Amino acid sequence: MLTIKVVGSGCPTCEKLMQLCREVVEEKGLEARFVKVTDIEQFIELGVYMTPGLIVNDKLVSSGKLPVKETLARWLQDAAQAE
Repeated sequence: MLTIKVVGSGCPTCEKLMQLCREVVEEKGLEARFVKVTDIEQFIELGVYMTPGLIVNDKLVSSGKLPVKETLARWLQDAAQAE
């Protein structure tokens, strides 16, 4: 099961990233647990200096931008296969 963490303050871009992640997981039939990290003190600990941040299975895969859905799907599928 994937662990997907969206790191951000809850801004519209962060919410869109969470929505895209949920869509990809559903469309690809993946199993995932979603975590929303909104505590600013944790951002630095997680290596996120610009939001939104995306961490998949404890690996930072994106920070400071909203990836396109196709790229996001590839990242999540690659992470699922690596399990």
